[in-house]
Amino acid sequence: MKVLILAAGYATRLYPLTLTQPKPLLPVAGKPMVDHVLDNLSTIPGIDRVIVVTNAKFAGHFEQWASAYRAAKSPTLDFTIVNDGSTDDTNKLGAIGDLNLVLEREQLDDDLIVVAGDNLFSQSLAGFGEYCRSQTGPVLGVYDVGSLEQARKYGVVDVDAAGKITSFVEKPSDPASTLIGIALYYYPKAFLGHVRRYLAEGNNPDQPGRLVQWLYPQTPVMTWSVPGIWYDIGSKETLEEANRIFGRR
Repeated sequence: MKVLILAAGYATRLYPLTLTQPKPLLPVAGKPMVDHVLDNLSTIPGIDRVIVVTNAKFAGHFEQWASAYRAAKSPTLDFTIVNDGSTDDTNKLGAIGDLNLVLEREQLDDDLIVVAGDNLFSQSLAGFGEYCRSQTGPVLGVYDVGSLEQARKYGVVDVDAAGKITSFVEKPSDPASTLIGIALYYYPKAFLGHVRRYLAEGNNPDQPGRLVQWLYPQTPVMTWSVPGIWYDIGSKETLEEANRIFGRR
């Protein structure tokens, strides 16, 4: 199984913090944000390669981070840094465009976990890996934000009794629930070809949740509830709050 970390954004809402440092490498509770992501994913057995897709501005930063992480925590893990060639928001490929770039450039033919590099998890994701291996189709990580006001900022999902997605509405003005889809996905290798088809049909290449929104009416997409605390770091306020919460753990 492979892991793809999406890290090609420019995080302009966090300027000036992200002018010279990519958002996933900003420190939270004493370590880079992406360390929290990978520390919890690395508990999944069978992951043999981590691919980080980033941009021309920050590729070198992630090369240095990967070398340090591998030396300190996981000497057997294979890292690949993919530079998508973009230089700013005007020529970025978008998250789904970056996913497609990696699939084609690296010729991936394996089950794939896709995660955003600015997601913070407080608990191991070993259960996610175990659940995904029991499924034949895609899986979306979901989280209950506990507030309809918060849910308006995300893609709100409804599921049936088995956990299959029955509805996915991006940033609804009147959310039906507080359960949201987060940037944690599992795509079995048999489904990777759908990425190219999604883009070939002229769909929006940005926002990775749009791929699930397009996919679930065509094929069953299951969900897995993320345990513990989850943060999507999108502003200085959430970064400060995450530092406080994770610093106490």
